[in-house]
Amino acid sequence: MNKILVVDDEKSMQLLYADELTEEGYQVITHGTTTGLMDLVARERPDLVLLDIRLGEENGLDLLQDIRNTFYDLPVILCTAYSTFKQDVRSMAADDYVVKSFDMRELKSKVRRVFEGLKATSAPFPEEGNLLKLRSLCPCASTSP
Repeated sequence: MNKILVVDDEKSMQLLYADELTEEGYQVITHGTTTGLMDLVARERPDLVLLDIRLGEENGLDLLQDIRNTFYDLPVILCTAYSTFKQDVRSMAADDYVVKSFDMRELKSKVRRVFEGLKATSAPFPEEGNLLKLRSLCPCASTSP
């Protein structure tokens, strides 16, 4: 069962996403702030993060950069009610985005696409052996200077 971490400061959106995605057969974890989130990701190892861009006074795009720096292959879908994020270059690090809505069809479709893509590639938390295989297959992944 795929695990999804929903990060949204609005409790109603957390509940909506959790209910709808649980009905689709996903395991859902919710979190409302950026505080402690990186530890939660490391501990729970979700297969996908749904990330709100505006988390109260905090910025989800900053958190997106933290996720990319630590868990670079972990898929992230940005969820937002604002279109201004497209002007922020940091948003390009996301795998996709959806505009918040109570109609969940678009979100569910994008979540399915992410998981279909994961079946064809490695898991978001690769083992060291897999990284070594990747480095041997792709010279650009080499760590030598």
